Amino acid sequence: MVYDSLLVFGVLFTATLPILLLSTSQVPVENNEVMHEVNPVAEGLGFQLYLLVVFISFYCWFWRRNKQTLGMQAWRLQVEDFSGQRISIAQCLVRLFGATISLLCLGAGYWWAWIDKDKLSWHDRWSKSQIVLLPPKK
Repeated sequence: MVYDSLLVFGVLFTATLPILLLSTSQVPVENNEVMHEVNPVAEGLGFQLYLLVVFISFYCWFWRRNKQTLGMQAWRLQVEDFSGQRISIAQCLVRLFGATISLLCLGAGYWWAWIDKDKLSWHDRWSKSQIVLLPPKK
């Protein structure tokens, strides 16, 4: 998760740059001497939804393409459904939403895997998917 959070930060930063560069304007202050830059696009709900779509797209694209994000590749992990196939878009969305809930509950959804008989977290169960450890490359 730490590796992927660094990658997601870079992706979100890159997605923000064009918005900031293309939508900045200057507004005079009362004394007309100092100008403040205002970016109405980057302050609205639309911008937040745009970043949410970028965030969701990052995970869905990697999970659907190779079953792994770049961070998962470093640890030889991959996500798949219970039959070993790629997860669907719906499963990606449920998994992301469920992982957020798991994290917001002070990580309880993640810790749950330690006591679960199948070693599955809450979001694994909800999305009908699982993380598997790949064998080392020879």
